[in-house]
Amino acid sequence: MIELDAEDNKLVVLARGALARTGGVSGAAIRDTDGRTYAAGEVTLDALRLTALQSAVAAAISSGAEGFEAAAVVGGRFSDAGVGAVREVSPAARIVFTDRDGAVFEIVDDSEDAAATAATAVTAEVRGG
Repeated sequence: MIELDAEDNKLVVLARGALARTGGVSGAAIRDTDGRTYAAGEVTLDALRLTALQSAVAAAISSGAEGFEAAAVVGGRFSDAGVGAVREVSPAARIVFTDRDGAVFEIVDDSEDAAATAATAVTAEVRGG
């Protein structure tokens, strides 16, 4: 089992809370370079659809965050379109992926591989893949 430090574990707790509040498929939380955290669930309106990670990034950026240290996604996957948004702002930010119970199954912190994979996922989604 992968153990997280206290700060990353806090992100997982916040993401799980967002998931529970919204009743969606995933929840996310992000920590900016000033140590502030933002948590969000999915947005599934007819006029607007955002993954939980995209929602957390939007909340952080709209609050003035200039960079990210780390993010956690509960119930999501690396193909989440929010990964590209995190990488655009902070290519080296760590992204922790857990199942709905909070068990870590992937930690992404290699910015070159992550950027290439995110770009591929976004391209596939644009093409309908």
